[in-house]
Amino acid sequence: MDASDDQFMRQALEEARRAAEAGEVPVGAVVVLEGRVLASAANRTITEGDPTAHAEIVALRAAAKALGNYRLAGATLYVTLEPCAMCAGALVHARVARLVYGCDDPKVGAVNWCLHVLEHPMLNHRIDVSSGVLADECAALLREFFEARR
Repeated sequence: MDASDDQFMRQALEEARRAAEAGEVPVGAVVVLEGRVLASAANRTITEGDPTAHAEIVALRAAAKALGNYRLAGATLYVTLEPCAMCAGALVHARVARLVYGCDDPKVGAVNWCLHVLEHPMLNHRIDVSSGVLADECAALLREFFEARR
């Protein structure tokens, strides 16, 4: 684990809190390249009426725009929740070097839980994965969000 993982995950948690305040599932993401934040985002699926507006996708789009290149070689994506299959696939297409996520998603997690998308032998790109960074805080935010809706 990189020394700055906590710092960037805390930024992702701030994005997740903004999502919760907007009534979105509290997931936040931050894209970092060479120690510099390229983009950060929160879930926007409800706000935008877009099923693809997951925090990871929104952050990847913004980072690609900032770089002027859809390939984010050398970048790290920090996200508070284990990515789904769509987001894991987008990480591969963007050529992200590293994924750091907070808590596991036993329902639709596609990195370590339901699927192991990033480990498929046919993929032409490998991503270094670190999980469990500030996992308790990430999980607590999700738990509190859903408990408030029940």
